[in-house]
Amino acid sequence: MSDWRAKLPAMAPGEVWLVGAGPGDPGLLTLHAVNALGQADVIVYDALVDKACLDLARRGAVLEYAGKRGGKPSPKQRDISLRLVELARDGKRVLRLKGGDPFVFGRGGEEALTLVEHGIPFRVVPGVTAGIAAPAYAGIPVTHRDTNQAVTFLTGHDASGETPDAIDWDGVARGAPVIVLYMAIKHVGEIARRLIAAGRRADEPMAFICDATTAQQRVFETTIAESEADCVRFGVSPPAIVVIGEVVRLRAALDWLGAGEGRVLVADPLETRQRPKSA
Repeated sequence: MSDWRAKLPAMAPGEVWLVGAGPGDPGLLTLHAVNALGQADVIVYDALVDKACLDLARRGAVLEYAGKRGGKPSPKQRDISLRLVELARDGKRVLRLKGGDPFVFGRGGEEALTLVEHGIPFRVVPGVTAGIAAPAYAGIPVTHRDTNQAVTFLTGHDASGETPDAIDWDGVARGAPVIVLYMAIKHVGEIARRLIAAGRRADEPMAFICDATTAQQRVFETTIAESEADCVRFGVSPPAIVVIGEVVRLRAALDWLGAGEGRVLVADPLETRQRPKSA
């Protein structure tokens, strides 16, 4: 592995790389991401990029914060995109470092289209998205043969910041055995009511995963019906991922982080769910 960097692509002056930094744990960075951090002249990074990831930047690299957080003063997306164009035209090797994956609810597509509009060459480096990593670090597989053959990833708000009306909530409730929600804390009560109205069981398991994959990670288990009240009771705040479905029960057996801290795991948490009522 001593020569692995030599086999990876070089960043060219005037080029922009849209790179996913993963959900927080720097160990989840890809080799392409580490390679980019070691070459970039300027790194334009998001609010959810962990400082430990930025510590891998080459000496002399300029770090520019471009974080967007709900309810707080944030740069406009168009301004961020045009800043990438400006830096590239100045001949800089530009790294746009984004939490998770740039093309999964990360506005990477918007930024890439702006680069195309201005004739700026770019490269996309996928990252580990929080919708998969957060449940995994919580001991919740997003798919399991005994519970689901499909999983649906949704955003909890639209471009205006409201609950997305473009989503067919009735269809999601009927057809998605497991639902993973990004950016849903603000509207979790409304989302729960829509799902229950569409036929989802009120007592279906649900989990909040906050600050996933970091030392501050917290996981709270609840149900759809109790989610709004428990969100307040537990003090849940963004960044957080929400998981809905029977896979949440598997955390009792698969909480590998908790086991490392002494939690006793349950051998088969689905057994009582699957046992006939007459047993």
